[in-house]
Amino acid sequence: MARNQTTSDVFPVIARRLREARLRAGISQKTLGMLAGIDEFSASARVNQYERGKHVPDFLTLEKFANVLSVPTEFFYARDDIMAEMLTLLSNLSHRQKSQVIAHLKKLDRE
Repeated sequence: MARNQTTSDVFPVIARRLREARLRAGISQKTLGMLAGIDEFSASARVNQYERGKHVPDFLTLEKFANVLSVPTEFFYARDDIMAEMLTLLSNLSHRQKSQVIAHLKKLDRE
């Protein structure tokens, strides 16, 4: 966690990103929960609590959500919307394409 960033600062980000990704995928809270391996009778309530920031999913659960929603796990921690979008776009690139992007970014950083 970044310096000067409290644990409570991260929770709303995770909640917001989870809801954003779920809505973009066009699935219900119950469906997301069930596809991530949560019991069907508690899936909707648990995802709802995560999206409201009442509870925070552990890293393994976030990885499962990321897999279902086709986003990188890191997406849930990105405080900046542009960084979240970049993480999502980068995750879809091949290894070679990622290396090219890194080389380009290093070149821009030197300018």
